[in-house]
Amino acid sequence: MAAEIANPRSDSTNGSAGDVEGVTDGEPFDPAFALHRGGKMAIEATVPVRNKDDLSLAYTPGVAKVCSAIAEKPELVDEYTWKSHVVAVVTDGSAVLGLGDIGPEASLPVMEGKAILFKQFGGVDAVPIALDCRGVDEIVETVVRLAPSFGGVNLEDISAPRCFEIERKLQERVDIPIFHDDQHGTAVVTLAALRNAAKLTDRSLGQLRAVISGAGAAGVAIAKILVEAGIGDVAVCDRKGIVSADREDLTDVKRELAGFTNKAGLTGPMEAALDGADVFIGVSGGTVPEQAVAKMAPGCFIFAMANPTPEIHPDVAHKYAAVVATGRSDFPNQINNVLAFPGIFAGALQVRASRITEGMKLAAAEALAAVVADELSADTVIPSPFDDRVAPAVTAAVAAAARAEGVARR
Repeated sequence: MAAEIANPRSDSTNGSAGDVEGVTDGEPFDPAFALHRGGKMAIEATVPVRNKDDLSLAYTPGVAKVCSAIAEKPELVDEYTWKSHVVAVVTDGSAVLGLGDIGPEASLPVMEGKAILFKQFGGVDAVPIALDCRGVDEIVETVVRLAPSFGGVNLEDISAPRCFEIERKLQERVDIPIFHDDQHGTAVVTLAALRNAAKLTDRSLGQLRAVISGAGAAGVAIAKILVEAGIGDVAVCDRKGIVSADREDLTDVKRELAGFTNKAGLTGPMEAALDGADVFIGVSGGTVPEQAVAKMAPGCFIFAMANPTPEIHPDVAHKYAAVVATGRSDFPNQINNVLAFPGIFAGALQVRASRITEGMKLAAAEALAAVVADELSADTVIPSPFDDRVAPAVTAAVAAAARAEGVARR
């Protein structure tokens, strides 16, 4: 109700939008601006404050008893505050949703959106935090100081390669889960879809050779999880071609990447890697020529996930591929991070995990794939984000994996 009062909706498509900030008077009504007026979220109390007795319990003097108890026994903070079920969604606005480096203020609508997806799909409370700093150590120090208020931190839309170092340094400093969704959420959903595509065509991951277009945050994470899951081979490509150990222009991250990928020792442009490949995974944008697609193995899988324009348009992909997926909601098999991050955090918070491990991510991918394992078709290798089975399945799998891996504290 509070959000509706602050942000009244209108279905009218007539008249002017001159009262909507950012829209010129006389232009047609724009529902995007109307929906965002006043923001997309609000904070509500979970207890009533109707009279002086309520006030004395919710605030002073009653609150002092709880504060004193937590001071004596710090782990009680999870029981008597919101910490154990709230996530900070943290960005610096440097790599926002295909918009690029638009800064912290302009990133807030996306961070609010992420927060309401946490709540809608995982029952997890989340707070958007846009930081006006760019240095790795500045961001790390800031989040470390904020960490006592939160049960986990979702890093969002922070550019590579800084995002790798920020995540690593933060996890070394705090004992709550740090999760860069652009990396790991994408990787989990991609693996789940690939598992089902392989199952649909009576193959195993070990029989597949994949090519990833894009060596940024998502590409690196996808390569790592595919190797962990037992892919036959995977080559990652950047703007200069296949990431291979013989290249002298590699960053530290890409040099590490070259060390555990490309067992075949391929070199040259991406088109060379696609020749005979079983899987294409696009997380880079750009366009892959059809003649290169035509050289992929029969019955291949094409996951062209760039938005809004897939690297290989589905009309082209369907000429050659047994299974086609995109990042868009208007085509079948949408590789959407919302299938992963709400349940992953819900599971981690449920058992008060200190981190999110590789095993927890693999468990999430397996659980996500299993949701539609009995309903597989070329157009259904991954469930819809609105499938009510998704979040409970991922939550349970992640919580169980956290216990098995010894990072659960409950």
